[in-house]
This record gives sequence, C-alpha cells and structure tokens, in this order.
Amino acid sequence: MTRQNLKICLIAGEPSGDVLGADLMRALRDQAKQSNISVSFIGTGGPQMQQEGLNSLFPIDDIAVMGIAEIVPRVRLILRRIRQTADAIKKEAPDIIVTIDVPDFSFRVMKRLKKSASFHGRAFHYVAPTVWAWRPRRAKKVAALYDGILCLLPFEPPYFIREGMAARHIGHPSISRPVPAAQSAVLRTALDIPPSARIIGFLPGSRHGELKRTGGVLRDALLLMGDDDANKDIHLLCVTLPHLEPAIRELARGLPFPVHITTDPAQKWAAFGMMDAALATSGTIGLELAVAGVPHVIGYRMSRLTWRMIRFRLKTRFAHLANIILERQTVPEFIQNQCTPLHIAKEMHILVNRKAAAVAQKKDFAKMRGALHGENKNLSPSAQAAAFILSLD
Repeated sequence: MTRQNLKICLIAGEPSGDVLGADLMRALRDQAKQSNISVSFIGTGGPQMQQEGLNSLFPIDDIAVMGIAEIVPRVRLILRRIRQTADAIKKEAPDIIVTIDVPDFSFRVMKRLKKSASFHGRAFHYVAPTVWAWRPRRAKKVAALYDGILCLLPFEPPYFIREGMAARHIGHPSISRPVPAAQSAVLRTALDIPPSARIIGFLPGSRHGELKRTGGVLRDALLLMGDDDANKDIHLLCVTLPHLEPAIRELARGLPFPVHITTDPAQKWAAFGMMDAALATSGTIGLELAVAGVPHVIGYRMSRLTWRMIRFRLKTRFAHLANIILERQTVPEFIQNQCTPLHIAKEMHILVNRKAAAVAQKKDFAKMRGALHGENKNLSPSAQAAAFILSLD
C-alpha cells in the first residue's frame, strides 16, 4: 500500500450493522495508522458510527426494514436512498467500499455502480448473506459485485470461494463482547433490582415491524407466566434502542412483573450478565444471548405474504444460529404459526423453573462458542476484518 490517505465508504442500514461499522471504523483507523496512513469515512450509519466521525447521508431507519410486505409501502423512499448513496459514491470516489449487511439495499447500490462503471476501487461485503439457508445462487451474484466478503460463521467462506471470490472467516463479533460480572452487579444496583429477584430478559425486537408482529405474542406469553405463583419473584429487563423505548414501554404496559429498560448500548452485555433467562424475537440477539450463556426461547412472526414466499425455499431446519451450528435444537424456537403465547409460555416456564433445562442450554452454548472465533483467534473480528480489507487494497 503506497497511498498516504484512504477514503472509505461504509454503508450500514440497521442497528446491528451500525455496531459492526463502528468497530470496523476503529480497527481500520488503528491499523492504517500503523502504516502512517490517514483514513476518512463517508456513507451511511447510525449513532454508533456517527460517534466515530461518520456524517451519515440519511437516517438508517429509512432502510431498516425486512420482509416483502414491509418493504412495499417504502419502495419509493428506499429506491431514492439507493440512488442517493450511489450518487454520493460517484461524487466522492472512495478507495474502498464496505457494505455491511442489508443485502437488498447494498447489492442494489453496487449494481448501479457496476452498471455505470463509476467505481474503480475495492469493494467488500461484511456479513455474508445466508446462502446456506436459502437462495444459494446468490453466492455467484455476490461474487460478481465484490472483491471480498467477510464471513461471521466458519462454514460460509467455501460458498463464495468456489465462485472465485476472496472470503475470510473473521468470527462473530459477539464473541468479544462479554463483560466482567462486576459490571452486571453495578447495573443491577443502578436499576434498583432486588438481589433476590430472578431477571428475565424481554427482547421483543430491534425494528418497529418486529415489535408489531412478534412483540405482542411475547408479551402475551409473559402475561400467561404471571398467572403462576412460582414466577412472582421475576423482574423483566429490556435492552433496546433509544428510538424504540416509547414503543417498548407501551408494549410492556400491564405486564405482571416489574419492568426495567436500558437504552445504553454500552450496558447491553452487562444486562445480559444479569439475566437468568430471556425471551427474544429471533435475530442477532439470539446468538448474542447464547454467547453470553443466557438460556432463552425465541419466537418470530413475519407477514403472511413474506412467509408464503420463503417457506419452501428454506434450506435449514432451524432459525437460531446456535441450533444451526450445533445441528440440533437446543434453544426452543417458535416460528410463524407455532409462535403463539401458549407455546412460548410453556417453554419459558420450564426454562425458568426447571434448573436442568437452563443448565443443558448453557452446556451447549459453551460448545458452540468455539465455532465463533475467526481464523486468527488472537484478533477480534473487527481487527481481522480490517486486516483483510487493507491487505486486498
């Protein structure tokens, strides 16, 4: 690498990508500095990336949607944001592009750039699309758009390498998140949760659509749990984002347990450390809970249209990554028609009141964690990602 200044475009479109992007920005800046190279950033991101100095082109909530039925009402806005992002890249001419997850958005931006032949740097995608779960032909399409891909899971690189693409297993970022128990004790005191109380994580989603479709089911499951005297000592702990707090408070209204909410991202892993068990909407949060060793149950409902479109194209038996990695169901998962308050409440009651069930999950999580380290176990996932990106520049 001979240049002294690098302009890097990062494109993130949802909260989990915002966290990945912020970590990557720090790692890129640190590693480039070691070679006396300065780095500047452009693109899109949320509050975490903005704290690292990114001036986002637009709020990422504009494109943080999932599901066919959910996207349709916002098609015009999303298409406008795709054009806006591609135009900004053409104008700024960055040396490197890194798109972070949100494949439907990211890939369309890259297709516009490829079609116009207006970008001549290196392009990377961070978080491999789940070609192992459905639509395996996407690997070839991704290889046509990017120079390299950063994979979180050990079984992902071969899908892309055989399409002629550089791929690296960098590990899952959650593996480096757990915090000392002392921080959890401090947070417990700050939230005024009695030492004798059992704490259940209530994690109904990171998008408004998830709160609407699945959050109510999880809430009703907790209402059923409140009818059992064995659960009277439970306190609920919600870890959410600031813009979702009002919706979470409304969702939690009337629950039979004291509810505590934290919106500080820096407290998330300390909050996990306090939980005896958790109830969550399926997503990244499930794997994070597994890494933290928190026994849990997941549920998920999507629109009927989206479910009809994808159900017969799925290539995996499970939704939860811990179950996929372990090749068996250790975390109870209730998807679509199985996602009912009664089903979930029954499993949560077992998990909360039968010690053997929680212990069994924890043992399985310990086995799973070994598969989440990247190729270089001495470096964090973000450091491995930065090294890979800079090595191909």
